[in-house]
Amino acid sequence: MRARTRLAIGAIGALAAAGVLTGCGEAGSSGTEAPQQAASGAGCAPVAGDQLVVLADDKKLQNTDNILPAVNAKVAKPELLAALDKVSAALDTPKLIGLNKAVDVDRKTSKVAAEEFAAANNLTQGVAKGPGGTIVVGAGNFTESQTLAELYRITLTAAGYQVKVQQIGNRELYEPALEKGEIQVVPEYAATMAEFLNTKTNGKDAPAVSSPELEKTVAALKAAGEKAGIVFGTPSAAQDQNAFAVTKAFADKYGVSTLSELAAKCSGSATVLAGPPECPQRPKCQAGLVQVYDFKAGSFSSLDAGGPQTKNALKTGSASVGLVLSSDGALAAS
Repeated sequence: MRARTRLAIGAIGALAAAGVLTGCGEAGSSGTEAPQQAASGAGCAPVAGDQLVVLADDKKLQNTDNILPAVNAKVAKPELLAALDKVSAALDTPKLIGLNKAVDVDRKTSKVAAEEFAAANNLTQGVAKGPGGTIVVGAGNFTESQTLAELYRITLTAAGYQVKVQQIGNRELYEPALEKGEIQVVPEYAATMAEFLNTKTNGKDAPAVSSPELEKTVAALKAAGEKAGIVFGTPSAAQDQNAFAVTKAFADKYGVSTLSELAAKCSGSATVLAGPPECPQRPKCQAGLVQVYDFKAGSFSSLDAGGPQTKNALKTGSASVGLVLSSDGALAAS
């Protein structure tokens, strides 16, 4: 689907290679020791199936990586922010999954998928005209970012701006360009961007400022943005963050829909957890599942971070539960 630095593996800029896909921990977590706790009980053997479902993170292991617009402060007029916030208001995670499916599975272009979404959701209705001028919307080097940038193009055009979408690359490239005003707008992820700016200013080992609570994450993000000359719009309900998925057949067989239920019913020798090689040590992956949920898998399968290997292992019955990204188009309901 894309390479994007997830907060899970390490510093994002460092959503995978900032592009760097950050699989399962927070910045500065690479030295964490994996909890040495043996699984007890029978566990839940893998169940093959074509449809994947995400288990609810009911105890909030993951931080809040809600999508929101990042804007160079010099162009952050009320009308421009209001136009971008129309996108935030229209998005939630199921709709984001649908957009990603349209591009990554159905093979539409990001431009076409965005235009169809805008029409279906009346995205340009009631958009107020701004002062006009040229706006360059930057996009990361993965399709979700490019589709979001196209949505921003549509609402900003409706607000009277001349808009161009430009793929910039990873966060280490586009964030400085945003600060300098070489691009004016870019879609961002609240927790990931908060930690990127935090470590950029305070060093790679700086204490984390993001939180499972969206208000706390956004407050920290806006404070960091003020120092960098970046203004952030309203966060959407859509999240793209680490999640743990099972097949629908697995969920139905064992009666699990949350990570708490997984821990209560499936800790044991038959349960296979799949994820990237660093998952056992990462506080947003296996180490976090042990600490927060007391979930003890019987074995770990070292594959990839939310990529085709992990998803295939789930679908073919080689893994019980696996790390995915919560907005993956493969999670679309069939």
